[in-house]
Amino acid sequence: MARNSISTLGWVLRGAAAGAAGTTALNAVTYLDMAGRGRASSSTPEQTVEALAGKAHVQIPGDGETRQNRVQGLGPLTGIAAGLGIGVLAGLARAAGFRTSPLVGTALTTAGVLVGTNGPMTALGITDPRTWSATDWVSDVVPHLAYAAVVRTTLDAFDR
Repeated sequence: MARNSISTLGWVLRGAAAGAAGTTALNAVTYLDMAGRGRASSSTPEQTVEALAGKAHVQIPGDGETRQNRVQGLGPLTGIAAGLGIGVLAGLARAAGFRTSPLVGTALTTAGVLVGTNGPMTALGITDPRTWSATDWVSDVVPHLAYAAVVRTTLDAFDR
């Protein structure tokens, strides 16, 4: 099928699929890092859920452990939503005819996903990338780079 005969909806769906694949890669790299270094999971997803609920004046139901379990479940779901959303944006860029070399496309997607995920947490005061160590940066950039490479590769495969 020729590229320009694919509908915008088709590229939205392809972008969502690429975002899902990229999110799986990001999670795998993150969990491998945790297992390899013996580090704990990040609490920033849960802190983001708490901050967003507060800003939206929405109560997360439950008391004590039940509420905390809900927050722990919602935290990773925000990452999945971000991964799918950025994948959809990449698909829409394809629908608009935006194409680059693989290296440039991966770099742009990496930058976009870093801003898309860390930007809200920074704006909410949950984290400040200016204070991160080199290890913190590597722990953040490498999984996002894996995400971007998989998104790019998946979208390229749809072009064939």
